[in-house]
Amino acid sequence: MAVSAQPKTFAEREFTITRVFDAPRERVFKAWTDAKELAQWWGPKGFTNPVCEVEAWTGGALHIVMRAPNGTDYPMKGVFEKVRPPSELVFTNVALDKDGRHILEGLTTVIFEDVGGKTKLTLHTHAVAVADDAAAYLAGMDAGWTQSIERLEAFAAAR
Repeated sequence: MAVSAQPKTFAEREFTITRVFDAPRERVFKAWTDAKELAQWWGPKGFTNPVCEVEAWTGGALHIVMRAPNGTDYPMKGVFEKVRPPSELVFTNVALDKDGRHILEGLTTVIFEDVGGKTKLTLHTHAVAVADDAAAYLAGMDAGWTQSIERLEAFAAAR
């Protein structure tokens, strides 16, 4: 008896955000690569980051646990594939479930351009769902990244 299984096809999302910050490029870049600074703005509005570990060099690890206002933790991990201060970051980003299994796997590129003492930031991200229950994560990606960038903008301006 032969059993034939259909391959699973999972959803994916891809988008780009561009924003100009009223802060120097080195300042904005540091906010992405210094764990203490990253923890202050990463994630949607109302979220905190009780765990934020950053090894900002090519091959270095990234580990963040975002905590929602209701106390739910959302862990993620990644690896920096390229770090070119203060111009570019490329990192994998993997959303994990509570047991450490992959939910989403993605790649994010962040470009930092000097524009007359301000910073033009271009973030491009692509994620693929690798678990059946990943639809909610994909649906919230746009809002999550947009709110994170808004929080970064406020953080960088306050420095």
